[in-house]
Amino acid sequence: MTNVMPAAVLLAGAVLVPFFRGRTQNLITIILPAIAFWLVSQLEPGAHLQTHFFGYDLTLLRVDKLSKIFGYIFTLNAFAAFLYAYYLRDARQHCAALAYIGSALGVVFAGDVVTLYFFWEVMAVASTFLILARGTDKAMGAGFRYVLIHLFGGLLLLAGIVLHITQTGGVEYSAAAMAERSLANWLMLAGILVNAAAPPLHAWLSDSYPEATVTGGVILSAYTTKTAVYTLIRGYPGWEILMVIGCMMSIYGIMYALLENDMRRILAYSIINQVGFMVCGVGIGTAMSLNGACAHAFCHIIYKALLWMSAGSVLYMTGKSKCTDLGGLYKTMPWTMIFGTVGALAISSVPFTSGFTSKSLIIEGAVHEHITWAWLILEIASAGVFLHAGIKFPYFVFFAKDKGLRPGEPPHKTMLWSMGFMAFLCIFLGVYPDPLYAILPYEMHDFHGFYTFPGVIKQFQLLIFSALVFFLFLKLLKRTDTIALDTDWFWRKGSRAFAWVMDKSLNGVNTVADKAIAQGLAGVVNRFCVDAPRRLVVGFLYPVLPQGRRERMNRAFRAGVSPVGLSVASATLFLLIFMIYTLSR
Repeated sequence: MTNVMPAAVLLAGAVLVPFFRGRTQNLITIILPAIAFWLVSQLEPGAHLQTHFFGYDLTLLRVDKLSKIFGYIFTLNAFAAFLYAYYLRDARQHCAALAYIGSALGVVFAGDVVTLYFFWEVMAVASTFLILARGTDKAMGAGFRYVLIHLFGGLLLLAGIVLHITQTGGVEYSAAAMAERSLANWLMLAGILVNAAAPPLHAWLSDSYPEATVTGGVILSAYTTKTAVYTLIRGYPGWEILMVIGCMMSIYGIMYALLENDMRRILAYSIINQVGFMVCGVGIGTAMSLNGACAHAFCHIIYKALLWMSAGSVLYMTGKSKCTDLGGLYKTMPWTMIFGTVGALAISSVPFTSGFTSKSLIIEGAVHEHITWAWLILEIASAGVFLHAGIKFPYFVFFAKDKGLRPGEPPHKTMLWSMGFMAFLCIFLGVYPDPLYAILPYEMHDFHGFYTFPGVIKQFQLLIFSALVFFLFLKLLKRTDTIALDTDWFWRKGSRAFAWVMDKSLNGVNTVADKAIAQGLAGVVNRFCVDAPRRLVVGFLYPVLPQGRRERMNRAFRAGVSPVGLSVASATLFLLIFMIYTLSR
């Protein structure tokens, strides 16, 4: 049992869950991630479950400290998410979620590009159903756009994989195999960055996640982008372009989150911002920055899931998601407010929360390498996070002007238990990060943590000034009942323009071709190859035919030959000529 694929447990559950009903079904969805977590803890380092496929050696289970840390957090988050969704009686969502999480685990433990690609595409398809399950028109449109973008990213990844195999003759996926700056590796990187929500192909995230179901949003927030971060750490550490992309993502997500009015869209843009820190850490490429990317992915999954749980509870109880429709909910949803605030503090890197102990590793990695511009941008982005997720989200949802809503806490206690569990982890890993640091994949020498008096004071100063800016510009931030255009505008409008151009141009070509070929050539064939010989034969037979047969022939001539009959006759004639020509040779 020490080398069983954790992904197989969840994928098998996705198949079996529909055969159960009610509470039993929900218990199974909670138990399966717990089993998968235990299996991850029992995995022995090395390459396991190897098979031969079309001349290539595939590794279905590659185990090392990097794959295990992502395996731990993926299964831990799955347990909390299914506990949150214990009230849900929808086998479709449970099956989609199990297949989605199982395929994400498959990517993490894949030792070759073929296995990685297979699970990558299963993940894209399965996650789409968590959006479609909401059943609204917006969800249907968002789900359709979501899967199109991910299929495009998958095609880029596949093109890179094919070129990589052709050029190298191998299927291994590692930093050594991806070291060369070849076209194949660039194509693979582009496909991965689509899943990482790197601009300009990032708007699928803010477009689709807010339209998912309450529990679907919690699950989606954890896996697609973090699986992309894992593949970057595994294959592309030290690629300098990733520092630029990561810094751009960290600022881009803040700007749009500040403009947003929908609380779940705020959190969606916040994912782009936070993943930017991780991508930048991969680009720096040192042991500290790569550990920072791993640790931040670990902590981010926890506090981001907590924030989505808090927002999902508000949506579940009020049916509203816009900040301008909410406010004053601390009066009737105090526990949801407390847990959500803990998540907001953690994402803001407040000392003694998990965000501080993970994000600081990435920033310190930039300092150690003397990359001043990256350090400065990440510090600015760190202050910006406190503006949109640390203050704006809890303030407008729970503390802003009372709109008269009195929803109460969620009636399902497991929703509160799950939020409490994640809030505990946010504080525990902030106060005592040693268990997290112990499972980081790379060795860091002479590292003594960040809880020094100057470090803590500096972070509090940054947060205080960020809070001051928020309240100074509060009047402007309240004017968020607007529509912020993002890059998805280009493919929304561009796709319609493309359809119009194709409709006009291709239909015009079809019309010309129809007149020139289908009608013109068909008329010639009909006249010389069908009609003339037929008239000749009939001319000989006409005098001897009965009167009734003669009248039917006359009517047939006046009606002409049907297009289908003409096509068949023409094809038969050409086939006959071809056969005669072939036999004559």
